[in-house]
Amino acid sequence: MEFRMSPVDWITQLSHSPLLLILAVALTAFAESLALVGLVVPGVLMLTAAASLAGHDQVSIIALLISGFVGAIIGDGISYWLGKSQRDHILQWWPFNRRPELIERGQHFFSRYGILSVVFGRFVGPVRPIIPLIAGMMGMSWRRFMLVNTLSAAAWSPAYLLPGYYLGRSWQEHFNLPMHSEHWLSVLVLIMILAGLLLSWLRRRVDRESRLYRSILRQARHHRSLRWLWLRLRHDRLHGEVPLASIALLLATALGFLIWTIMVAGLKQPLLMDTQVQGIFQNIQQPWLTRAAVLCARVGDTYGTAALLLPWLGWLLWHRYRAALIHWIVGLGLLSISNTLLKELIGRVRPGAPDYLAHSFSYPSAHASTAVLLAGLASAFWAESLPLKRRHWPYLVALLWVTTIGLSRMVFGVHWSSDIIGGILLGLTLCAGLRISYHASTHKVVTGAPWSRLLGLSLLLVTLRILWLPPF
Repeated sequence: MEFRMSPVDWITQLSHSPLLLILAVALTAFAESLALVGLVVPGVLMLTAAASLAGHDQVSIIALLISGFVGAIIGDGISYWLGKSQRDHILQWWPFNRRPELIERGQHFFSRYGILSVVFGRFVGPVRPIIPLIAGMMGMSWRRFMLVNTLSAAAWSPAYLLPGYYLGRSWQEHFNLPMHSEHWLSVLVLIMILAGLLLSWLRRRVDRESRLYRSILRQARHHRSLRWLWLRLRHDRLHGEVPLASIALLLATALGFLIWTIMVAGLKQPLLMDTQVQGIFQNIQQPWLTRAAVLCARVGDTYGTAALLLPWLGWLLWHRYRAALIHWIVGLGLLSISNTLLKELIGRVRPGAPDYLAHSFSYPSAHASTAVLLAGLASAFWAESLPLKRRHWPYLVALLWVTTIGLSRMVFGVHWSSDIIGGILLGLTLCAGLRISYHASTHKVVTGAPWSRLLGLSLLLVTLRILWLPPF
């Protein structure tokens, strides 16, 4: 008899194997502590996810803590050895050959705190994978380093693993999750980890200093049509940068949205993932969660979006930032048309809806796509006004906003999980296309916005919308 294991079954078996979970924690702790690797691996997220699964399956907490402890010691030990044996070549390695300030920052930290820097560095994100390397480079004795390395790892392991472990233990106790729902939680955790790794890797592959960017630039210099397109995508013809990251995002999300939409349109019933995830949210219903979901629904609908944007669009109009204003208006118009047409063409029935949504279809989620477009464009304009080192903050805020809106639709019970995914892909596609168009257009850089005043006015209008206007 032929036996085939689905990806979900494989992930579930992996997540429910105590030995594999303990090994995963050890390897993640090792990677998080290892120089170079620790700079790009989202170790905290991965450790929390693995510890949470271990807690859910009641894996021995002692074995889990020991695995994290051992992995951290070995990772720091190898980093120290690399620093001591390769000190003359380290500045030639990626990413130090492009960002030598990482080494300078680590040396300053080590010079300031001495032996304690190994302890502090274990818990300080930006220098965590660098300090052991610096300790080796600056000649710290092996015995002294290993003593401090061991003591700090003994404190680090429970500090990073216990919160996730006890979170996992509380899944069934407090939320009464339906049978086999952990399958989809495991899939979600894995997707988040892989997405984080992939985005971190891709971001470095498409910036101006990357090999891919330079390779395409060389090709553009030798091919007339490619050179014409390359120049058209640059606002500043002499010093401008082609938005390669936005182009890659557009291609990836457009293809993903097309494939996902074709799959959803051909369904006669919800995906198994949809019903399982819906069951999870039905079993964690709390009055305060429902109230929060209703609040998010009002903030993210047409009236709420208008309340949020009106002060900013009025400011752009007043100061004659025409290109930015036009792109905002065109983006919102395209999004509205796309959502309306797709809902009518696909005609997917909602899992449940209040009276004012009774005759509305569910795919794609308009709230999710609007949240992505709104947060994506706003964070891109905001990031342009910040120094390079701080540009990740607007995107983290945008991610938090989109996650909140997406989850609220699931709590509210008016969308399947696949509707949310489709809405996010649609929003990303439009956002990337608009950023490419804006980058290539002749425009003034948006500067000098009175952020606090405009934000305060937006919050005031949103509050009025929540209190006095009906749902839309």
